[in-house]
Amino acid sequence: MLTQLTSENFETEVLNNEMPVLVDFWAKWCGPCKMVKPVLEELADEMGGTVVIAQLDIDENQELAYRYQVSSIPTFILFKNGQMADRMMGAMPKSAFQSFIERNL
Repeated sequence: MLTQLTSENFETEVLNNEMPVLVDFWAKWCGPCKMVKPVLEELADEMGGTVVIAQLDIDENQELAYRYQVSSIPTFILFKNGQMADRMMGAMPKSAFQSFIERNL
C-alpha cells in the first residue's frame, strides 16, 4: 500500500523514517502519474520491508514540491536518513524503479 503524504506528515513519514522512502510527486490530472501508480503499489507490496513508497500530491502540497525543486511530474525522490539520496523523472517500467531503489539501499 502506498503511504499518502501531506505537509503535516512529511517530516514524520519521510525525513524521520529509519527506512529509505521513495516519494512520488504527482497530481490527479497527470496521465503518466496514473500509469505508474499500479507499478508503485506492486513495489510497495513486494519491497515493504526495505523501502517505503509514498505519494505526495503537488497541487495540495505546493510548498514541498517547491522545496524539493519538482518542476515536472512525475518526479521520484528517494530519501535516506532524512536527506535526498537520488531522483528520477518520468514514467518508468517496474524494472527501472527496482534498479533505482536497489542502487540506493
